[in-house]
Amino acid sequence: MSHTILLVQPNQRPETRTYSDYESVNECLEGICKIFEEHLKRLHPHDPSITYDISQLFEFIDQLTDLCCLVYQKSYGTYTPHNKDWLKEKIYHMLRKQAGK
Repeated sequence: MSHTILLVQPNQRPETRTYSDYESVNECLEGICKIFEEHLKRLHPHDPSITYDISQLFEFIDQLTDLCCLVYQKSYGTYTPHNKDWLKEKIYHMLRKQAGK
């Protein structure tokens, strides 16, 4: 369990910057998926259920102006930054694990 801070900037406007904090990296990864799911719900408000594949999620991540996270390293007492590529790799492994593959 490593405290994780997610930093998101959806577009070029600085006022769109937000952050969320999570108790673990996995919670953060699930949070990114939830952000995408909320985005899909706004795009398709009348659809009773939302489905997507990982390529759509990664395309969404790539189109964000900025997305990164800071993961607390207890042994050093500091936060380590990670970029979109690192997050996508971790999401990929998390979703594979959830799918039982």
